Amino acid sequence: MAAAPKKKKNTNFSKYIKWFWILFASGIGAVALIFLLASWDVFGELPSFDRLENPQTNLATEIISSDGKTLGKLYLDDNRTPVVYSELPQNLVDALVATEDARYYEHSGIDARGTLRAVAYLGTKGGASTITQQLARQLFVGVRSNNIFETITQKIKEWVIAIRLERQYTKDEIIAMYMNIYDFGYAADGIRSASKIYFGKEPRDLKIEESAVLVGMLKNSSLYNPIRREELVFNRRNTVLEQMAKYDFISQAVRDSLQATKMDINFNPESHREGLATYFRMYAQGFLNKWVKDNPKPDGERYNIYLDGLKVYTTIDSRMQENAEEAVQEHMKRLQAEFFHQNTPDRNRTAPFLDITPEEVNGILERAIKSSERWRIMKNEGKSEKEIRNSFKMPTEMTVFNWNSPTKEKDTILTPLDSIRYYKSFLRTAMMSMEPQTGHVKAWVGGLNYKHFQYDNVIQGARQVGSTFKPIVYAAAIDQLRLSPCDVLSDIQYCIEAHKHGNMEAWCPSNSDGKYSGENMTLKYALANSVNTITAQLMDRIGPKSVVTIAKNLGITSNIPEVPSIALGTPDINVYEMVGAYGTFANQGVYVKPVMISRIEDKNGTVLYEYVPETRDVLSKDVAYAMVNLLEGVTQGGSGTRLRTTGAKDQSVYKEVVTGYPYEFKNPIAGKTGTTQNQSDGWFMGMVPNLVTGVWVGGEERAIHFKGIAYGQGASMALPIWGLYMKKNYANKDLGISEGAFEIPEEMSINIDCNKSSNAAMDKKKPGDDLDDLDF
Repeated sequence: MAAAPKKKKNTNFSKYIKWFWILFASGIGAVALIFLLASWDVFGELPSFDRLENPQTNLATEIISSDGKTLGKLYLDDNRTPVVYSELPQNLVDALVATEDARYYEHSGIDARGTLRAVAYLGTKGGASTITQQLARQLFVGVRSNNIFETITQKIKEWVIAIRLERQYTKDEIIAMYMNIYDFGYAADGIRSASKIYFGKEPRDLKIEESAVLVGMLKNSSLYNPIRREELVFNRRNTVLEQMAKYDFISQAVRDSLQATKMDINFNPESHREGLATYFRMYAQGFLNKWVKDNPKPDGERYNIYLDGLKVYTTIDSRMQENAEEAVQEHMKRLQAEFFHQNTPDRNRTAPFLDITPEEVNGILERAIKSSERWRIMKNEGKSEKEIRNSFKMPTEMTVFNWNSPTKEKDTILTPLDSIRYYKSFLRTAMMSMEPQTGHVKAWVGGLNYKHFQYDNVIQGARQVGSTFKPIVYAAAIDQLRLSPCDVLSDIQYCIEAHKHGNMEAWCPSNSDGKYSGENMTLKYALANSVNTITAQLMDRIGPKSVVTIAKNLGITSNIPEVPSIALGTPDINVYEMVGAYGTFANQGVYVKPVMISRIEDKNGTVLYEYVPETRDVLSKDVAYAMVNLLEGVTQGGSGTRLRTTGAKDQSVYKEVVTGYPYEFKNPIAGKTGTTQNQSDGWFMGMVPNLVTGVWVGGEERAIHFKGIAYGQGASMALPIWGLYMKKNYANKDLGISEGAFEIPEEMSINIDCNKSSNAAMDKKKPGDDLDDLDF
């Protein structure tokens, strides 16, 4: 009787076993069917093998300095510069694996154990997405949908793509791709941008705790934002460190030590208007825009400078660029403070404009209004002129440039018209530094602050050059007449007759003080002290045509009329051209066209462009050296003498804010100051054997200037920037800036060894004569 129930129990157990295998087989079949259907694009198109091999991501163009630093990037939406796996620090990889996918090296794209756990606990004990799945979603799937059916199909596609990725790439390549694709916020697309923006360093230099911050952000970079939510990110970083200890990537002692440290965020936002060499980077952008038009891809398509990941190698030295920007900032802040002090509405009813009528001021403001962005936008919107003009009188919240703020910005309320006048009151500057032997431009500062002053005065702005043009007259005279720096002329009133050299009337220039000493003086003394009458005599002997010809050969393309008055620097020329011209003197008479872009490569390293130097012989070696010798006189006993002193002799006249810098240069320096009428423009061109630098300072309008020459001359406005810049350069011996003498040609046919009687004129210079720099 007992045997019958036992037989029934065995039958039921067999039935369970049968159904288990049916369900198991069905599950396997269903999974296989789902993957098969997904591969047939039933759930939406999957990427082809070509796309898997070459995943399309937008890559920023990188602008690289001559010393290998990234100056900046050009991008639209994605500021991404990829790195290879070997450039990632091991601590970053360890943090990623420990936090996101501990069994990463054991699975083939899908973590079965993690998936079952996620299903069993409905995700409460962690998700199941592997690093490979996350990459698949980033590259090909996109943002999760709120629709349950779409979410499931997205997940299925994610699984299929992950498996394909694992077949197509190595584990190391997948990690590199994942770190390159992730958006860390603040235009930090990819690990390289994130490392630079949040820590100011390359990925390979990241410390363990820094890597932990970035890996912690992978959970949600918007939420775990170290700039906005420091405490939250701090805790998340420590969670990552905890995971690293859990999986034995670091010891418990290291974990405890690192968790106790503060986050050392070094925020360096990368934007087109901020960072190092902003003006130069905008020049490079313009260069590339022109280049891509004439240099298409092999398939005829045009390169996209914002998406194609070009690498632009430049001649700019990041260290010298930083020195130049610091020198400009230090001097211009002090100079501007003095300008504001001297030129306030209390002292001048037309401030910041001098020596013009209120009607002329209104004309300047009217032109500014009609050329403004506000006017253009409102005009395009169909606004009436009355509406537009009224808008310029409405108080508006705005952020303006301010020297005294740590950020150089200040929030305020101004009418747009008042803001125009406010910005007009700032003195502007430009500076370019070049290696004369190669033409390589090492530093380029186009203004005070690109965000607020976007006009690049290095190459866009051309202003009267004053006495800095005189060496070109002297060079023509020495070249054609075989004169010597020791030749003597008399400082007497000198007129070039009417109708001579194209004159409509007689030209009789005076010296800056309106006086004539009547004394004989060497050309070296005359140039050092900007004696106008001597320059006029030289101009008369060689003629304007010869001067214009040699100026063109020296690389000056700006318009120079063939009239005698150009001898005193009346032409408008930019800093870029002036530096190229002076470089010829330092390079033994050979002109080398300034170069900024040396090479362009595509994202794969293929060279697309390589600069070919443009050179030409302009002067013989002995003439070029004679010019260097003349220009050395400027810093030995002329308007550049203050470069060799500890500061001003009379602080009551020359306040420390302008001239009191302790330069104390002992090495040979050739240079020339320049000041134009009404002190509207101040120049200094300075040379050592392997570096030529030009500096200009002035107002946006010629009516914006210092009233007196003490502050308004080139020796006060521009020379200090050169002095500060060179002090910083010499402090870094790795830059290799020359401290020795200029090379004397072996066959020197021009006499530069003036005898004592000729040199006596140099000794007659009185204190304060270095102010005789103003040209009319």
